[in-house]
Amino acid sequence: MNYDTFRTLILCIELLLPTVLSAQKLDSLRTNQLTVRCVQYGIGHSNILDTYLSTQEYKGIDFRTSRETMRMTNIGKGNVSVQNFLQADFSFGKNRVDNNNTLAGMVNWNYGLHYQFKLSDNFKLLAGGLGDTNLGFIYNLRNSNNPASLRAYINLDASAMAIWHFHIKKKAFVLRYQLNTPILGVMFSPEMGESYYEIFSLGHYSGTIKLTSLHNQPSLRQFLSLDIPIGQQQIRLTYLGDLQQSHVNNIKTHYYSNVFMVGFVKRLYKLSNKELQKLPTSIQAY
Repeated sequence: MNYDTFRTLILCIELLLPTVLSAQKLDSLRTNQLTVRCVQYGIGHSNILDTYLSTQEYKGIDFRTSRETMRMTNIGKGNVSVQNFLQADFSFGKNRVDNNNTLAGMVNWNYGLHYQFKLSDNFKLLAGGLGDTNLGFIYNLRNSNNPASLRAYINLDASAMAIWHFHIKKKAFVLRYQLNTPILGVMFSPEMGESYYEIFSLGHYSGTIKLTSLHNQPSLRQFLSLDIPIGQQQIRLTYLGDLQQSHVNNIKTHYYSNVFMVGFVKRLYKLSNKELQKLPTSIQAY
């Protein structure tokens, strides 16, 4: 067995058995090519207010799905990670007297960098910033003139994270907490009483794009997750508290969600073309 064949065999074992890799083997890999990916689905409770449509709160059920990837980069001597988080949710709520309903949906995309402060082999703190893009709607089933409200805003978020790796009976668990809050952004919002017909058909765009910050958009997203090993798989259980609110153009809005999610964690190692060419064709899918 020559050296190239032996190296290829070791690489295949590491790809097929990521849960049993030792710290020494992980160090030998290029960490910026190792990606942690998780797709989750969840259900929870929502509380929605948009005074453009109604002065009443609507409470109900929230369905949500998310996809997250994280990997290390070469930035900052290899101490900076990149996070890509995409989520979508749909809510159905009723008002307090149960004589009207509302529908709401939102797509949120976060992309950004964190610097990792490794306090020990098992515990680290992360700090950084994220681009935060949001697009959605709120639809009131009884309104006739203005039945719907468009939600569109982009923020620069401050983000912090704590990650703790620990073992129970030789099984590896990962506990993580993350907090994101918008610092500066722009938001689309009509003036109170202005219709969307006036904005989009008559061209009354003036004043519909507003700068936002902590004073008129005090919001946050927080995640608490636990990765649990089950056989050769790893399941992630997550609590998501998504608390979005604003007071712009005399319109108050809030979109509060408390959701519990579950999904599978995958660890993927990206091969370069040179490394791929060294793999025997017998183990390649095509």
